[in-house]
Amino acid sequence: MALGTATPPYELRFDAGRICLDLLATTHPAERLDAVESLRAWITGAGLVPPGTPLAHADASWLVGFRELRGHIGQLVRTPYAADARPYERALARVNETARAAPPAPRAVPGQDGTLVRELAGPPECAALLAVLARDAVELLTDPVARAAVRECEGDDCPLVYLDTSRGRRRRWCSSEVCGNRERVARHRRRAALARA
Repeated sequence: MALGTATPPYELRFDAGRICLDLLATTHPAERLDAVESLRAWITGAGLVPPGTPLAHADASWLVGFRELRGHIGQLVRTPYAADARPYERALARVNETARAAPPAPRAVPGQDGTLVRELAGPPECAALLAVLARDAVELLTDPVARAAVRECEGDDCPLVYLDTSRGRRRRWCSSEVCGNRERVARHRRRAALARA
């Protein structure tokens, strides 16, 4: 890397198979929802709003709301109902409560080329966007087939979860290009070290 250049910014990931699981990915390898600008980028990248939707009204309270919902979804996805069910039940109650809000209202409008494009009827509110995520979590948690396909990455030190929709349900990593590649490189190095010994 040349002097005076910054490291490339973290690329937001949207490869978990469900938007609620993509939200969980914002904690690894470090907090990715660390500023309102990051949250705005995630909201747009996740498709919660159409591209170009103004989000200037998003503020620090939005960060709190998204992080709290992320924690509740993580609790429900990663922790089975246990003997001490109080944390699970609290998380479930919060997700259900959040899902009750109305999601943003879309509308079709003519685009610059005359084709219809989607936009929102008004600026989206935080509660409406959180409702979309909470509803996705409810759908995931109540669909036995989808719930059975939730996997945790087998990569070293990778806590990400994803929906395994691969053929034969044999997907092992959150991303073949990231954790899968690291595993293949480590395996190659181990074989090379054994060959030298």
